[in-house]
Amino acid sequence: MGNREPSLQLVDVTTTLDMTLTALRAAGADSAYRVGGTSAALLQGVHLPAGDIDILVARREDVDTFAAALSSFPCLYPASWIPESSQYFTRYEVNGVDVEVSTVETETDSDVMECVGRGPWEHYVLITCGSHRVPVIRLELRLATELLRERPDRYEPLLGHMGKHGFDSALLQRAMDAHQLPAERRRLIQDRLARR
Repeated sequence: MGNREPSLQLVDVTTTLDMTLTALRAAGADSAYRVGGTSAALLQGVHLPAGDIDILVARREDVDTFAAALSSFPCLYPASWIPESSQYFTRYEVNGVDVEVSTVETETDSDVMECVGRGPWEHYVLITCGSHRVPVIRLELRLATELLRERPDRYEPLLGHMGKHGFDSALLQRAMDAHQLPAERRRLIQDRLARR
């Protein structure tokens, strides 16, 4: 939902997350969260367009907690319910970067979706951002999302990075299955990653 051009660098994301999470800590808050979206991929070394930082939380009160902690920064979108996307959402500008915090309140039994169900809470890696260890959603889930959205400017860099640095083939297969990607597309992706 960000409005900025996708031009963030890794240092922008790490510095902004450090500032955001330091504000959260200073407020005495300890909300569970995950970083997703393109900034999560950037944090894992993928060079792709990123325009904001997406923070996923489980409960609406966690969005409110982040909003209170970030109250000294410009609020670009007050915490509110967005029925079209089933999100309780807020946006702040921290360090010149849009930081979006939201729930995604859609039911699923799947454990391999990027923003709903158990997936983001079970499939993540920890990345150091300043004084914080940040839980970041795994690239396999991000790739499946970008394949579903048919955004080659996002999925091509993911494929290149995963082909070079490795990936969990079973997790990726299950994520593509959960998104009901066509069998030929799943085979094409697996073949491309196998050749790297």
